[in-house]
Amino acid sequence: MENYYSYADFMKAMAQTKKVSEAEKLLNEIYLDLFLKHIHRSQQEEQLMKLIDDALDSNDRNAFYEYSRQLQALKCEDTD
Repeated sequence: MENYYSYADFMKAMAQTKKVSEAEKLLNEIYLDLFLKHIHRSQQEEQLMKLIDDALDSNDRNAFYEYSRQLQALKCEDTD
């Protein structure tokens, strides 16, 4: 899912007046990619929160620390 879309690519697609649909396709692809990344990240956070809760319920410190570290790393990726 790691697609890189540049502004230049978008502008090239927009510049082709006979192919306005190409620009629309590119924009739709960008939005779809962003949406899928958002959904995937949300699911990862939910899963890690459940694993953290399970680790707390079972008094498993190692699992708690590991899942907490993973969740923190995931949230740090958001700020980058």
